[in-house]
Amino acid sequence: EGLGISRGAEAIRQERIFQASPKRAYEALTDAQQFDKVMRLSAAMRSMATETKPAEISREAGGAFSVFGGYVTGRQIELVPNQRIVQVWHSQSWKDGDYSIVKFEFVDQGAGCKIVLEHRGFPDGTAEHLAVGWNENYWEPLQQYLDGHS
Repeated sequence: EGLGISRGAEAIRQERIFQASPKRAYEALTDAQQFDKVMRLSAAMRSMATETKPAEISREAGGAFSVFGGYVTGRQIELVPNQRIVQVWHSQSWKDGDYSIVKFEFVDQGAGCKIVLEHRGFPDGTAEHLAVGWNENYWEPLQQYLDGHS
């Protein structure tokens, strides 16, 4: 699977198809209890031996979120139910004040949906790590979660 990295002004664009409605997929990414279950299936969480604090996700624009035990934090910028999520995103490994923009678009595909991710504005040199992270910590566990709960 290509990592979808464009050089220059680095950005990541990835698309994934899920056998779930846009509503189901949107809920899994915005409902803290559901995302917590997705998170626990991820490579990142499986490698953490300690009990991590649960996901906290505001369902209001301007509200905060904290996932992966606080490793990723930020704010919801725009929430259009079943269509779009836009977030300001900060990783604990970055310098204070470094933020990026993450956008998820949900495209109805009849029997399922396509999620289009765009991630831009992250610190130089982190694209590869982030692109792999999206696969291991979002797409793969989300697939497992949605397949098990459709």
